[in-house]
Amino acid sequence: MTLWTWLVPLAGVSTLGAAIALGTSTLIAVLATLGLVGSVFAAVHHAEVVAHRVGEPFGTLVLALAVTVIEASLILSMVIAGGIEQAAVPRDTIYAALMIICNGVVGVCLLVGGWHHREQSFRVEGANSGLAALIPMAALTLVLPAFTTTTPGGTYSNSQLIFAAVASLALWAVFVFVQTVRHRDYFLPAVNTDDPDVHAAPPTNAMAWASFGLLMVALVAVVGLAKVLSPSIERGVAAAGAPKAVIGIAIALIVLLPETWAAVRAARANRLQTSMNLAIGSALASIGLTIPVVAIAAVILDIPLVLGLDALGIAMLVLTFLVSTVTLATGRTHLMQGAVHLVIFAAFLFLALVP
Repeated sequence: MTLWTWLVPLAGVSTLGAAIALGTSTLIAVLATLGLVGSVFAAVHHAEVVAHRVGEPFGTLVLALAVTVIEASLILSMVIAGGIEQAAVPRDTIYAALMIICNGVVGVCLLVGGWHHREQSFRVEGANSGLAALIPMAALTLVLPAFTTTTPGGTYSNSQLIFAAVASLALWAVFVFVQTVRHRDYFLPAVNTDDPDVHAAPPTNAMAWASFGLLMVALVAVVGLAKVLSPSIERGVAAAGAPKAVIGIAIALIVLLPETWAAVRAARANRLQTSMNLAIGSALASIGLTIPVVAIAAVILDIPLVLGLDALGIAMLVLTFLVSTVTLATGRTHLMQGAVHLVIFAAFLFLALVP
């Protein structure tokens, strides 16, 4: 383990502490940006060390869970602090995360993998299991609130909110059981003789635990520094005259950087199965863990929560899932599928700016 992988997460957390104590000056903002980028690379490195020790699909599950838990904490803190002004933050963040993962991350992985290896493969059984759970979870949490009549304005009543939270958590838990126990082979990558990392000796238990601890530190730095930089992002969005939903997109992009970089590296190394595990697992965890946490807080603290998407958001979500069922149907991919997903992602970003 090289020295920078130890120092960068610690430096990121130190910068976070300085920002909390001193406020966000220009110097602190610059240091926070550098610390955030460095912490992303460090998080990916330590996640790969842990993954190499525990094997797939547990390795990708560790990174997806860690990022999602901290992301849920960030969303919850913003909702509690902001009250009614932040009522749509969970919706905007989860929707942005789904579009970033299902179109941006998947698109880049397929394009990079197709460019370097012409054609790649993955276990379609695993991808289909994930999509089968993700579609109803997204519908329950982001689509149906726009059509229910018990409460107005894209909201759920308390009983409806609890039902959606329990159903999402149950689907996520069943998927994890299928992924790690019952049908683990659906998520295992084929041995790739061209990738030297596959055949490298696994790290020791002590090194794996050290990397796990540093992974947590790096992810805290990533999410914390993203929150520190969020006022600057908000000011930039306001100065540009962009819609408020762009703030959620910007924060989601920053928070998902570790998983994105890890997934793209795996696709470049001809380990597309790992990329798919990361992408689909992260999308499921974004709903399956975040919605229950936010729902419980909303019910207990009587916090308003707007979950229902508008017509444009619903259309983009339907388009994403429709295309995903086509591009990922055969288990073999090339750069055309990547280009299709990236065009949808570009349309999502453009229509967020020009709705």
